[in-house]
Amino acid sequence: MTMLEISDLHAGYGDVPVLHGVALAIEPGAIGAIVGANGAGKTTMMRAVSGIIATGQGEIRLAGERIDHLPSGRRVDAGVILVPEGRKLFPSMSVRDNLELGSLHPRAKSSRAGTLEQVFDIFPRLREREGQLAGTLSGGEQQMCAIGRGLMGLPQVLLLDEPSLGLAPVVVEQIFGIVRRIRDEGVTVLMVEQNVRHALALSDRAWVLEHGRIEIEGAGRELLGDERIRKAYLGL
Repeated sequence: MTMLEISDLHAGYGDVPVLHGVALAIEPGAIGAIVGANGAGKTTMMRAVSGIIATGQGEIRLAGERIDHLPSGRRVDAGVILVPEGRKLFPSMSVRDNLELGSLHPRAKSSRAGTLEQVFDIFPRLREREGQLAGTLSGGEQQMCAIGRGLMGLPQVLLLDEPSLGLAPVVVEQIFGIVRRIRDEGVTVLMVEQNVRHALALSDRAWVLEHGRIEIEGAGRELLGDERIRKAYLGL
């Protein structure tokens, strides 16, 4: 069974179309990566899947059930959870309060305490910082908090929009290690990532988005050897 399936997806902003018939499918417990140049439509696709923006046409299915007609809150409850670009934490609230905001819907709220312990197990640094204001965390710690907040919602599919953006190389390695652990614990991950080399090395399946269309797709490590990608995105 496919966990997330997108077919003929069209979306944009007002009268400005951005996505033109995007289609992809990701299996349960896999990591998928969407790569491409700035302005290709990657963030727009994540917003469309999560319900932040409306779709013009097309279908989005979660475990076989259509969700494209659902508002964003209902999609969260169904298990599609977005960790947005830029983290979007509440800087004047504590780490713990930011995390607990991820578990407001009924399905997650009922198991909040247990999920919080699981998040602290994945992110020991957050346990150390749970009473600290989120705005005083380092960039890497803020990204951990944002991902942890997403996990508090009990995702079936965790959408990560640029998880390594603005982070030092050693922190990027940590974040990608965490993404791998999340996948190993049974969560399907679909990420948009500007670090093409790392994204393709990590992903089970990858798609290259250009001008709002999927132009190349395949196994992540196979695409690392694709001459078109090596020239366009890896500088080789």
